[in-house]
Amino acid sequence: MNPCAVPTQRPDDDGDERWICIHRRFISESREKDPDVIFLGDCVLETLQDTETWNQYFAPMHCLNFSIRGDRTENVLWRIENGELDNVKPKIVVLHVGTNNIENTAEQIADGIMEIVCRIRAKLPDTYIVLPTLLPRGQLPNKLRDKNAEVNRMVKERVIGLNQVQTVCIDKGLLQTDNTISHHDMFDYKNLTNSGAKKTFEPVHDLLSQILNENEPEKDLLTPSE
Repeated sequence: MNPCAVPTQRPDDDGDERWICIHRRFISESREKDPDVIFLGDCVLETLQDTETWNQYFAPMHCLNFSIRGDRTENVLWRIENGELDNVKPKIVVLHVGTNNIENTAEQIADGIMEIVCRIRAKLPDTYIVLPTLLPRGQLPNKLRDKNAEVNRMVKERVIGLNQVQTVCIDKGLLQTDNTISHHDMFDYKNLTNSGAKKTFEPVHDLLSQILNENEPEKDLLTPSE
């Protein structure tokens, strides 16, 4: 059985139950708010919320961010299966997860991502699913970076023909001419700075704007009273 596609609760390694408490907070937020967009995933999306790009581009779109640092595909699956999408009807879900599945093969990770897509679709049949590509990681070229690129290729192929599911490439400008990554773009060579977030997530903003505008119902023209 593919471990990336089996819902798994995160172990409480630190002994403070932070992960399950965050999960419960997400469920509470889903009952209290009516988001148009939900960001769902791992550290890349979690840290995005602390950037100027989030405040400028995404906060005005009525977004909720259900992302937890360190999460893997199986952890996101568990969160979906345990209530995080049960009380919401967003127009769009933005999913980014898989970069933390470092022990798994590219095929296993792609399978896990596609299983999440299936679970989201089962919960939210009318919601558009946007899949930003996994970002390159590490200052220098490395095997994990290569694996993320392979996952991106597989997922892009597998979503072809799926209704309301779309990948969007977000790594433009991160790799320098010598294939290194600057700490000005990714402060720890994995998560984004303000400048890195702006250049990588601008295409996501453009796509979300397009989808939201297309789904906006046409307003009836009122006939002036005589």
